[in-house]
Amino acid sequence: MGFSTDAIHGGQEFDLATNAVITPIYMTSTYANYGLGNNKGYHYGRTNNITREALEKNIAILEKGKYGIAFSSGVAAVQSIMGLVKSGDHIVATDSIYGGTYRLFEMFFKNYGISFTWVDMTEPKNVENAISENTKLVFMETPSNPMLTLTDISAVANICKNHNIISVVDNTFMSPYFQNPLVLGADVVLHSTTKYLNGHSDIIGGIVVTNNEEINNSIRFVQKAIGAVPSPFDCFLTLRSTKTLAVRMDKHNSNALAVAEFLKSNSNVKTVNYPGLQDHPQYELIKKQMSGFGGMISFDTGDFEKTKRFFEKTKLFTLAESLGGVESLSNHPVTMSHSSMPENERLKLGITNSLIRLSVGIEDLEDLINDLEIALK
Repeated sequence: MGFSTDAIHGGQEFDLATNAVITPIYMTSTYANYGLGNNKGYHYGRTNNITREALEKNIAILEKGKYGIAFSSGVAAVQSIMGLVKSGDHIVATDSIYGGTYRLFEMFFKNYGISFTWVDMTEPKNVENAISENTKLVFMETPSNPMLTLTDISAVANICKNHNIISVVDNTFMSPYFQNPLVLGADVVLHSTTKYLNGHSDIIGGIVVTNNEEINNSIRFVQKAIGAVPSPFDCFLTLRSTKTLAVRMDKHNSNALAVAEFLKSNSNVKTVNYPGLQDHPQYELIKKQMSGFGGMISFDTGDFEKTKRFFEKTKLFTLAESLGGVESLSNHPVTMSHSSMPENERLKLGITNSLIRLSVGIEDLEDLINDLEIALK
């Protein structure tokens, strides 16, 4: 089946009671038993829910995986990965990473005896060099937030396999439409479903997908034991949204490429970071592991005052947290998405006070370019 066919039909069956074409919202916290040990396999809403199961199956299919485990946020999905390690274990993580993940690792899980080494994963050998006897997991985010650097998933996954280490990829920026980490050799892929998978800025959610039964069982236990599950209504909305993922991502992609090219030609822009630009230093890797470039761009004006004026003048690129919705958003990483990261770490990555991150929506391109042109004057 093609991607859009799987997105529309995958994991979904007609409602048993009515033959409804669309999976219903099962808003229930508990289920009736016919007697002791006599039920339909459903016990309690935290443990299982039909709407949630349909979403888990759907996204697992899109990611070419066997198992999907849904959570109440992207951070909750990342947190569930910690169920694969224990106190005394070591994790190698990319240094170019979402600020919320950095905060979770550095300011929370370090307190539980888990150690982290942050490395530049644009060079796979840096991962190999960081591995120690107690390394149990490698965490990738590619392309990275907000600098759009890449990790060679296949190369790092092979290193992990050689050392019997679990490899994890945050695929939020690309979605399953443009990149499939499991196909490239990763053990686990995760998403903030808040972003492109839902794409309408009206839910918070996350999901983990794997082909490994043991990993699935461990993360499924975390889902049940900790209880960070999405509501059936949020699952319904996300399931609605995956049906249009392909058409949305194509539009995000074409708009973002044109916006990146415009920014590159603008005299008030110092640098532009976008995978679709042929002068991206990893363009050959981009063509190898991605089928598109996505809708995320970052650019630097080189002047904080120019950056402030941009946020004040833009009308369509709303200054807001999050990304991946149909509407265009702008973000100031230093004070927003990456405010938890120490300044010296941010600056090493190129996250300056004048850096702007754009989530390019699916509005009419001419309107977006016109808005940017005015905001950058």
